[in-house]
Amino acid sequence: MREDASGAVLKRERVRDFVLDLVESRSPGDAIPSERSLCARLGVSRPTLRAAVDELVAAGLLVREHGRGMFVAPEKITQELVSGRQSMTAPQASGAWSSRLLEFTTFAAGARVGRKLRMSPAAEIVYVARLRLVDGAPMAIEHLHIRADLVPTLSAQELEAGDLYEHLREQHGVHVQEAVQAIEPTVVTRAEAELLDVPELSPALLFERLTSDTTGRPVEYVHSIYRGDRYRIVSRLTLDPSATEPPTRLGHHPGIPPGDFAHRETIASSTRGDIQTGQ
Repeated sequence: MREDASGAVLKRERVRDFVLDLVESRSPGDAIPSERSLCARLGVSRPTLRAAVDELVAAGLLVREHGRGMFVAPEKITQELVSGRQSMTAPQASGAWSSRLLEFTTFAAGARVGRKLRMSPAAEIVYVARLRLVDGAPMAIEHLHIRADLVPTLSAQELEAGDLYEHLREQHGVHVQEAVQAIEPTVVTRAEAELLDVPELSPALLFERLTSDTTGRPVEYVHSIYRGDRYRIVSRLTLDPSATEPPTRLGHHPGIPPGDFAHRETIASSTRGDIQTGQ
């Protein structure tokens, strides 16, 4: 881990990514190194490492056993919500969405993010952490990882105002077309609770997304924490294939900003965050 990476948010993120890479490279039930050895290896304090481990335990990815250590948790049951057409509709979002930058820097992708973006671990990415607000109230924390070679002139202004995907399209020639997104329940850490103005360990939704452009090249990996008291997931199942689908209304979809997707018959939400998948 590079010692010149500054910022508390970035440090937690990189420690989390390192431990998560250990988890993903092992099988359920496998042990991972002790906190002491990980602290020595990463050059971080015990509280910093423990915060990352606590997050992965709360997310159901790690299991702590008293006196034995830490182990990879059993695999989760996956429920696919999107239809074969991969279309998503939801009510129009209300309120004014805005962003506040928490971190904005460039560094090497590393093993885990490099695999997701199909690039060398030594290749650079732009890392962005930002707080998403509606009418001034905090709603979500987003961690974005974007290929640096695609956005050499990306500015803080673009990340704080307007539609990011529209900026990518208009200012950088990056046309996003498809996203694979996973959604699962979690709880917020102390640091996340302070940013979201909710109690520690409050329920939340974890969105993890890999976005590709029109050539199929991965351009962005994002994981976001949305307040659980403001969002719920609804699956609409159309059992009669001859039934007429309801018209799509565009807006902000939790985890996916509007933009190119909005021009492709997808994505919307409400500040209650209902997601309705047509099948």
